[in-house]
Amino acid sequence: MDKLESIFLWQNKFDTELAERRGLQDIPMEQWIQKETLAMISELAELIDEVNFKWWKNEKQVDVDKVKDELVDILHFFVSMCLKTGMNAQELFERYLDKNKENFDRQNGTSEKKGYEV
Repeated sequence: MDKLESIFLWQNKFDTELAERRGLQDIPMEQWIQKETLAMISELAELIDEVNFKWWKNEKQVDVDKVKDELVDILHFFVSMCLKTGMNAQELFERYLDKNKENFDRQNGTSEKKGYEV
């Protein structure tokens, strides 16, 4: 099993146990996405706090380890949302490749979408 598939497997295991333990099995997918989006926003706020975005405040030394921990927290919620929509690791990988190609095409001026080329 590759690393991305393993992440999806472990996240699914966690989500299933959490839902059972806390009686959350009947929450509709749309509500889960809302809740997890809010949780991800919270984690993004924690991430931005770690990298000195407050220009009005004295900078602190960036703790790269804490930055990495916040990125992992964000990944947890992202993968959970993928799972809630029925997306597995393979589909995410394929969709990523398709979108990445489109992003390159946009920057190269070869996309159907105009306004990106340099």
